[in-house]
Amino acid sequence: MPSTKIEIANVNIPGRVYWVDAEKYKVTRKALLNLLPNQSPGLTQKEIQAKIPDYLPDSLFPSGQKSGWWAKTVQLDLEAKKLHLAQTR
Repeated sequence: MPSTKIEIANVNIPGRVYWVDAEKYKVTRKALLNLLPNQSPGLTQKEIQAKIPDYLPDSLFPSGQKSGWWAKTVQLDLEAKKLHLAQTR
């Protein structure tokens, strides 16, 4: 059964859209928002990359495979849509 796709954007390439696996996107988005603190200073990209695998199901991300790519993809999409963490929680 083919996976369902969702349209995302990238703040670095305005106007261009990408299609990615909807389930992985939604799971990663929820994980990223749960991982990030509510107040500054937040986390560095390196800290996110190190911690995100612990928040993702092994069934979708075996041994954390591609979790860093997905975390960055979700981050760039949220930034492109000008969504702040307070709006997405």
